[in-house]
Amino acid sequence: MSLSPELAAAIAILNEKSCIETPHIDSETERETLRQNIQFVSKEADWENIGICADNATVAVDSVRQYLAALGYKNDFKADVSEWADKPVYLKFNTQKMAHYLDDYEGKYRGVLIAIQSETDELQGTYGHFPLDLFAG
Repeated sequence: MSLSPELAAAIAILNEKSCIETPHIDSETERETLRQNIQFVSKEADWENIGICADNATVAVDSVRQYLAALGYKNDFKADVSEWADKPVYLKFNTQKMAHYLDDYEGKYRGVLIAIQSETDELQGTYGHFPLDLFAG
């Protein structure tokens, strides 16, 4: 299956902001374009894995809740964050199973990766690193 020109363009925009250690977004217009393209690509996916590296579990949970809401998922995600209150964490959320994994994280990166899962090879991929607060608000 070939991608539509609109979907191919959206993926190209996501790829431009991918594999960058610290993504730089110059304006609110650029943030909105990025948000719209993430949402568009996500709607075409079968499901996603959302990976978040944050300074603590509270930030990670807030971020995943914002991304889930923006991607159209029911937003009742909760996690016990007491064990990770004051240390960096990695949170992985699987939208197919609506399940998560939370663990310590020692790396310096802070942000969000979205792994698009699809039977369409051209759509599959991991995109990001996106800002933790991209969908805040």
